[in-house]
Amino acid sequence: MPSEGRCWETLEALRSSEKGRLCYHRDWLLRGEDVLEECMSIPKLSSYSGWVVDHVLPHTQENPPPSETETSSFSSSPSALDQPSFVPPSPVGSIAFSPASPATPDGTKDRPESQHAEPMVLQSSRGIRVEGCIRMYELVHRMKGTEGLRQWQEEQEKKVRALSEMACEQLKRFDERKELKHHKEFQDLQEVMEKSSREALGHQEKLKAEHRHRAKILNLKLREAEQQRLRQVELARLRKEEGQVRLRGLYALQEEMLHLNQQLDSSDQPRDLLKVDLSAFRTRGNQLCGLISGIIRATSENGFPSAEEHAAAERALQEMRDLLVNLQQEIARASEDKRRQDEEEAQVKRQESQMQQGPEVHKESPAPSQGPGGKQKEDLQVKVQDSTMQWYQQLQEASCQCVLACEGLTSSQDSQTKKIKMDLQKAATIPVSQISTIAGSKLKEIFDKIHSLLSGKPVQSGGRSVSVTLNPQGLDFVQYKLAEKFVKQGEEEVASHHEAAFPIAVVASGIWELHPRVGDLILAHLHKKCPYSVPFYPAFKEGMALEDYQRMLGYQVKDSKVEQQDNFLKRMSGMIRLYAAIIQLRWPYGKQQEIHPHGLNHGWRWLAQILNMEPLSDVTATLLFDFLEVCGNALMKQYQAQFWKMILLIREDYFPRIEAITSSGQMGSFIRLKQFLEKCLQRKEIPVPKGFLTSSFWRS
Repeated sequence: MPSEGRCWETLEALRSSEKGRLCYHRDWLLRGEDVLEECMSIPKLSSYSGWVVDHVLPHTQENPPPSETETSSFSSSPSALDQPSFVPPSPVGSIAFSPASPATPDGTKDRPESQHAEPMVLQSSRGIRVEGCIRMYELVHRMKGTEGLRQWQEEQEKKVRALSEMACEQLKRFDERKELKHHKEFQDLQEVMEKSSREALGHQEKLKAEHRHRAKILNLKLREAEQQRLRQVELARLRKEEGQVRLRGLYALQEEMLHLNQQLDSSDQPRDLLKVDLSAFRTRGNQLCGLISGIIRATSENGFPSAEEHAAAERALQEMRDLLVNLQQEIARASEDKRRQDEEEAQVKRQESQMQQGPEVHKESPAPSQGPGGKQKEDLQVKVQDSTMQWYQQLQEASCQCVLACEGLTSSQDSQTKKIKMDLQKAATIPVSQISTIAGSKLKEIFDKIHSLLSGKPVQSGGRSVSVTLNPQGLDFVQYKLAEKFVKQGEEEVASHHEAAFPIAVVASGIWELHPRVGDLILAHLHKKCPYSVPFYPAFKEGMALEDYQRMLGYQVKDSKVEQQDNFLKRMSGMIRLYAAIIQLRWPYGKQQEIHPHGLNHGWRWLAQILNMEPLSDVTATLLFDFLEVCGNALMKQYQAQFWKMILLIREDYFPRIEAITSSGQMGSFIRLKQFLEKCLQRKEIPVPKGFLTSSFWRS
């Protein structure tokens, strides 16, 4: 039917239009392509326009114009072009059929078109109108789309502006609320701060009031404390003044006591008064002197003497005065008796001479009374024997001569001489400080080094070569310093470690044997620091300062302060132990056939002389214990029965004398000595001293 053909033509025309040729894909949005890209592109001819010109336009010119009915139908319904169902034919329709009916350019194969293909061939004016209508339609729709897009963009811009303005307003409201909140918080904080400030001010005022109150109380307390302190200072000053007065009085009492004791000692009994026993007076005088000395030692440790101690010293002095008076009375009484006896004897002789005729017959006077065992009972001595005192003075003179001999070296201000002096002193003293019980070979190295130095050979000291030949006075200086160092080691090292006495003593004994002058200087230093090693009890002389007398007794006095009794006894003990070790040891590598330069006979002499002297409180017991503990075994082997008689004499006769002068607070040393000797008497043996050097030591 014609209507159906036209519909198909219309559809074919629409399909052949630009929009009909558009490719629509559902995934354009996913691809990101623009939908309107082809609509907005510049129009261009189809690739089939050449075929239309070659095939359609010639046929249109050859065919007659359409019938009037058709024309009228087109003209009567011009609005049909505007209808959507009208689709003009398009050359595109030939695209589907041209491949199916190929035609040569020369027209040899001109087959008739199919019944559907023929209606698609349009007249040129109609196709142009249809194409124009389509283009107008497209333009209208493009304009509508552009206008709609512009309106949509404007609406979107308005919305964006509205949203932006609304966001700005909201931001302004937010800022206003935030500022308001900050302002409220600031006001709250300011109010809190003002409130806390007011509270702090109130609290501060309260604290100020309390502080003022406490300050008043504290000032009162400080004034009271200051007054109390001033009172205490005044009392302390008064006590100190009283103590100093008592101390000076105590020294004066001791000086007078020593003077009276010296008078007792000087009151020697004449030979014609032997029947009068004055030993009790001397013993009691020594005890009273020991009592005063004990009070002064206790005072030096505790500060100032108390009133009780001063009273006790005064009582002791008064007793000493009475003792001296009684002694003088006893001597005067004995003298009077002797005088009367002499007068009576003279009268009898005169009578006999008158009665007798002939030559005078001389009779022997009766022998002096003998004590038990045929021995005269003698009192103990206070002074040292004359021979011992002479030996002591000779050693001190030798020491002084050695000091004078090296005075040029010791007092020189020349830097080179000072350097030599220091090198020699180090070379002499450092090896002695290194003496120990580590090994016998080490001890031999030290001995050889000291012997080489004294022999004039160079030795290494402090990385330098040192020799006594560097200075003419070098040998005297080294001998003096070496002897001084040996005694100092006994005073310090042996006092702290008793076993150290033996290695020091064996080296000193070996040096003494090869260099006798060093041994004499060792004795001189030992006697000067420890007079009890002589034994020698220095006597107090008139006009002598008390500090000088205490130094003579062996005490160390610094800034008018006497050292404590414990430290004094410790030093004396160390030096006596060193002396006891020296007299029994010999250098094992020396000449054994020669006699020891200062052997056990001197130890026996020292023990006998100290037992013949009055004991000293706390000192005699300490020195006897140290001497017998170190040297007792050697003396026992040397003197055997005579030694045990000496020990029995100490226990039976000397112990009561020591106990009589020892106070209750100083019984420790006496008890220690007593227990030691009783144990030795029970075992009938003196044990070998601890630390004694055996033969195995010298092989180490």
